[in-house]
Amino acid sequence: MDLRVLTYNVHSLKDDQAALAAVVRDIAPDVLILQEGPRRFRWRGKGAALARSFDMLVAAGGLPSLGNLIFTNLRVRVHDAWSIRLPHTPGRHMRGAAFAECSVGAARFVAAGSHLSTDAAERPAQAAELRAALSKVELPVVLGADLNESSAGSAWRLLAEGMTDAAVAAGGRDRPTFSCANPRDRIDALFIDPRVSVLGYDVVDTPEAHRASDHFPVVAHLHFT
Repeated sequence: MDLRVLTYNVHSLKDDQAALAAVVRDIAPDVLILQEGPRRFRWRGKGAALARSFDMLVAAGGLPSLGNLIFTNLRVRVHDAWSIRLPHTPGRHMRGAAFAECSVGAARFVAAGSHLSTDAAERPAQAAELRAALSKVELPVVLGADLNESSAGSAWRLLAEGMTDAAVAAGGRDRPTFSCANPRDRIDALFIDPRVSVLGYDVVDTPEAHRASDHFPVVAHLHFT
């Protein structure tokens, strides 16, 4: 069974939302792991509207995961959903993670999404908490995250341990994901359970993507045996 997974930081929907919807519909992911989605006032309605614009459904996240959302298309069945909150320094931006247990046919997996702090001092504890939550999952995991650091960072290395970095597996490790205006860093990651094969990987750089967010969308094509 093949699956297309997209991870995307949408810049708190501050940019061209029509372009954003066009980018997602053009990629046509089975699973979309989104950062900086609706997380405050009327977050459920805003999340549902966003899903409609993508021709997808909300599977998990929102306020409980502090703006991380997981969307699926009708091909994917969602069996369970949960969220966690990550450690943070009082006065700084609160962070969390969203999880959705899904299946397509006989293939069953957990999609997870998170967005770590911009503060290097906070990220290691957040990564450790997220890693602990992931370690409790017995099914294959697909993690999409904005880690706010490169692969040289300690938080990145902790989350990548024992997982397949989709970019590395597909030979695209040097392609930056941020920022669209000045591409310089790969801070958006797709980590894939080693029980799942990575068939392809892409950082989508199109005119619409430049209008849609300050991050490029990152997509992987996966195969479940």
